[in-house]
Amino acid sequence: MFQFLLVVQALIALALVSAILMQRSEGGGLGVGGSSAGLMTARGKADFLSRSTAILATLFIGMSIVLAALAATRDEERGLDTSLVGETAPVAADEAPAAPAEPAPAENGVPLAQ
Repeated sequence: MFQFLLVVQALIALALVSAILMQRSEGGGLGVGGSSAGLMTARGKADFLSRSTAILATLFIGMSIVLAALAATRDEERGLDTSLVGETAPVAADEAPAAPAEPAPAENGVPLAQ
């Protein structure tokens, strides 16, 4: 369910960004220029985009709160991931480390790999 809501959140964010970029700013921006002879008048288009931006922003904030609450109450273990730590036997303090092995005999002055 968490992944589904995360995808819905991403779609809402994409729609919100699109709605914001389509609005006309004072500098022109990416706003869609229009004439009054089109499907919507400039005033109607501005009202529609403003209203849809407000609705999408409210949905985005609400989904963010829901996702945060779900993430905080998940039943997964919150410990450290130790799957990459190799299992090593503990070394006692009184044990001396093993002596290094004898080096391999050299051929032509080049030691052999071990």
